[in-house]
This record gives sequence, structure tokens and C-alpha cells, in this order.
Amino acid sequence: MRNMPWYTYVVLAVIILGLAFFLYFKPQQAELNRIKAERQTVEKEVQELLEKKKQLDVIEAELATLTQTLKELEVIIPLRKEVDVILRRVQQMAFDSRLELVRFIPRGEINREFYSEWPIAMDIRGNYHNLASFFDRLSKFARIFNIENFTVKALNNQTDDLTISSAFTAKTYIFLEEGETAPAAKPQPKRRTP
Repeated sequence: MRNMPWYTYVVLAVIILGLAFFLYFKPQQAELNRIKAERQTVEKEVQELLEKKKQLDVIEAELATLTQTLKELEVIIPLRKEVDVILRRVQQMAFDSRLELVRFIPRGEINREFYSEWPIAMDIRGNYHNLASFFDRLSKFARIFNIENFTVKALNNQTDDLTISSAFTAKTYIFLEEGETAPAAKPQPKRRTP
């Protein structure tokens, strides 16, 4: 091998480098290209997931806002389980206004689409100032109350504290929970015809 010309060494080196390139470097290059393509696919998926995460964050923020709004509205229109609390509070407001509550009759609920109206018939005795104080307290109450069929009459036997009697219906509203609907009417039996 020592007597070979120098260009034989060059040809031999080119052959070795060619074999090395085709047997080692070219498969490595193909593997590298495959890994680059896989990386681009993964990066694209990551970008899509980041966009979806941003959308999810926006939806979660909106959900939190809507949940807070719902809680605020539930204060105004209570759930069914809070009805007894409302009754006690209205009675306490009449007592605090120094009114004599003669009649307090809760009537049946009138179901609507997503809420029920709940009328409460009341007769109260007292004076004008105390009646105005009661309605002022009722207007500042957290729940919605509408006063209907309002009448005021002078009492026959008046004292300093008792000069008028008032009759009215205080109507409040109750939120119907999901799935709760108006009671169905009972089906009428069919009559037989001869």
C-alpha cells in the first residue's frame, strides 16, 4: 500500500466518505427531517391549545361574571326554600313600624315561565306616618315587592296610634329552579256517550 500513487488515497478517501455519507449521515438526515416535521406539528398543536386556553379563560371569566349576577338576582328573587324568612321579615317590618297586623294571608303561588308570583293579603291598622314608614322599609327590602289593591279607610274609633286601616296585597316573586314547572291540571274523565 505504500507504493500506491497519491490519487489512490484520495479516491479511497472519497469512497469511504461516500459510504459514510450514504450509510450513516443520510439516514441521520432523514431522521432529523422527520423529527423537525414532528416538532413543527407539535408546535402547531401547542399554538392551537394556547388559543383554546385563551378562549377557555374568556369563557371562565364570563361564567364567573354570570354566576355573580345570578347570586345578586337570587337576593331579589329568592329560591323557594327562603319563603319562611320573607314571611318573618315582613311581619317584623310591620312590628318595627308600630303597625298592628290584623290579617296576614299568604295565597297560592301563580307560576310563570321561570318564576312564581306569590301574593300575600294584608290588613294593617295604625296611622299614616307608620304606614308610610312600613312601605319605605318594604321598598328598601332586598326582595322585590309590589303593592296591589291598596285601600285606606279611617277608623271609627280613633286613637293617637290608630287612625286608619289599610288593606292591600303585597306580591313578591320566587325563582323556579330548573326542571320545576307549573303543576299540571288533572285530566278530566271522558264521558260515555250512548
